[in-house]
Amino acid sequence: MENTIKERAQIQMELIERGVVEILPREELIKKLEKSLRDGKPLRIKLGLDPTAPDIHLGHTVVLNKLRQFQDLGHEVHLIIGDFTGRIGDPSGKSETRKQLSEEEIMENARTYQEQIYKVLDKDKTIMHFNSEWLMPLTMIDVLKLAGKYTVARMMERDDFEKRYKEGLPIGVHEFMYPLMQGYDSVALQSDVELGGTDQKFNLLVGRHLLKEYGLEPQVALMMPILEGTDGVQKMSKSLGNYIGVNDEPYEMFGKTMSINDTLICRYFELLTRVPSVDIEAMKNQMNTGELNPRDAKIRLAVEIITTFHSSEEAVQAMERFKLVYSERDIPDDIPEIIVIETDVWLPKFLSENNIVVSTNEGRRMIKQGAIKVNGEKYEQEDIRLEADMVIQVGKRKFAKILI
Repeated sequence: MENTIKERAQIQMELIERGVVEILPREELIKKLEKSLRDGKPLRIKLGLDPTAPDIHLGHTVVLNKLRQFQDLGHEVHLIIGDFTGRIGDPSGKSETRKQLSEEEIMENARTYQEQIYKVLDKDKTIMHFNSEWLMPLTMIDVLKLAGKYTVARMMERDDFEKRYKEGLPIGVHEFMYPLMQGYDSVALQSDVELGGTDQKFNLLVGRHLLKEYGLEPQVALMMPILEGTDGVQKMSKSLGNYIGVNDEPYEMFGKTMSINDTLICRYFELLTRVPSVDIEAMKNQMNTGELNPRDAKIRLAVEIITTFHSSEEAVQAMERFKLVYSERDIPDDIPEIIVIETDVWLPKFLSENNIVVSTNEGRRMIKQGAIKVNGEKYEQEDIRLEADMVIQVGKRKFAKILI
């Protein structure tokens, strides 16, 4: 019986460790899983989200996908909307004090978060909390007792605090309270495991420390990687424009997925989809040997992602539209994009200003020679009305995609 439990726990660990950067401590998680199986009692898995922005992108869903795996294994998922901690703002990775949001902003963002996260999580198996439930009633005495369970020296070990202190930049006392209150969330829930990105390591370990301080079994900290954006260099971010939004339209989502760097294909499969690891490894080997074109792997990836956030029917429609516009007309998918405000333009000037041709005269000449194509069709007029996702081709090798 005990061997069976250990084997079942190991099977769970294989899924849990998929894509994970670090588990602290790993041995404790194995013991917790074995105890869970022995007692028939699911583990309490915690994730805290501060609704500091109205929309989420695929980078935010990396931890949500891991939560879904815990749900599939039969564990109890607790999702905490940080309506209280969000008013402070997580100082992790910040070089200056974060702007505090109003209660109205927090609640509006929380509403849209709830609409989006259930595209990944099973709503019926997700227990939602707002941390104002237990943080708001704390008295000043309670807060002082909480603050007394952690030292300033330990707090200053945080990279961001240490850096700001050395550079003479201000650190608000309220910022010290953020990791303590996030840690208190773990105490309130008596969580077994807390998830977060690698940038949350300090906060997760504070939660582990506080559980010990309150005489409770400490949680295991599980860190997921920060997802690179479509450029393959910087982390996914709306401000950097390298993101794929959860609420993006299917065809837009498809096009963005097709534009990712080839080096990210397997990583996106691992962190954003439920495709089995053996299939991902097989795709990786096939791409390395040339048996599989990365373009075809990205098509499958795009279909998987759109199916998750929209539907399988819309994924197929987006794929067919993409193939019609790009594949069947020999248009590459990694073309530069041009963002426009004015849509009615003189084409020779537009091409010149965006360095597609060297001058307006060359632009006019290319039009007269029939060397301009729009969405794969020859275009012979000088005036044009630009539309979203329109692809302009000049000659055989110059392309541009229009974004409105």
